[in-house]
Amino acid sequence: MRNLICVLLLLNLGAASRNGLRPRPELWAFTGPWDPRSFASLRANAARLDVAVTGWIALDSSSAKPILPPLHPDTTRLPTSVRRMAIVTSWHGDRSHPTSVRSLAADDARLAQAAGAIAAHAAAKRYGGLVLDFESLERGDLAALLRVIKAIADSARAHDVKSISVAIPAADTAAYPAQPIVGVADFVMPMLYDQHWSTSDAGAISEPDWVRSMLAMRIAEVGASKIVAALPTYGYRWTAKGETPAQSLSFAEAQQAAKQAGVSLARDSRTQTLRAVKAGEWEIWITDAELLATLARQATDAGVRRVALWRIGQEDPASWRALRR
Repeated sequence: MRNLICVLLLLNLGAASRNGLRPRPELWAFTGPWDPRSFASLRANAARLDVAVTGWIALDSSSAKPILPPLHPDTTRLPTSVRRMAIVTSWHGDRSHPTSVRSLAADDARLAQAAGAIAAHAAAKRYGGLVLDFESLERGDLAALLRVIKAIADSARAHDVKSISVAIPAADTAAYPAQPIVGVADFVMPMLYDQHWSTSDAGAISEPDWVRSMLAMRIAEVGASKIVAALPTYGYRWTAKGETPAQSLSFAEAQQAAKQAGVSLARDSRTQTLRAVKAGEWEIWITDAELLATLARQATDAGVRRVALWRIGQEDPASWRALRR
């Protein structure tokens, strides 16, 4: 049945567009509070946003306690039309720590204390919502994940922090099934990027056909109204020998690397992604405004009304104009 629903959704992705019924989606943007480029982009483009995720609350990798006050203070000032939110993440140091979620779920008192601290901080900062980002979990961790989400969501709502979204890997329906997650949260946020990642072979970050398929699968689980489609603004540079993980690049960095190497960023016809190769040394795949607009249009054609950018400060500057078409 799920396969049938996915096929029907794929066949109808363009229906709204053909009938001229495609409204502009809500536009969310994540900042990297350690990156000055994020806040420069936010200052320049805040008026174009509906939601800015500016807060960063990490769970300590050893104690699982929320690190408060945060390592990266949120001092942003935004137009009143922009809703501010914070991310709560198990990323600490250089990776996600699934043990943080497991240990919280296993200890009622610790979980209640962590959820209360997160909610109190969010209320004090007047965040309108939270995005929970607990990656690298396995199928057997689902009960723990749902327990932690529910505790944070219940405490947040009690503090009048009303919107709870959960970032989920685009393809992993075993460890991150959307339906039970929206039973305890408001939205799921499929991360529609890293189709090829830092330790994989080189390739597109978000090929449109792949994004369309992943989105249709998640819509079949919970419906388009429960989805925030998270799209990339970045790319990677893989070394030819593949001895080290690929380097994450902004659009400007990709342009500079190609220029210095005397090669062109050219669009790959199959994946619609910009690509550059310095023979024997490296290969770059990067998201640009044209690709990002295509991915956003796919989401709205599928009925999704919320699109998020991970993360601003890395984007092709033309993206802002392209996303408003």
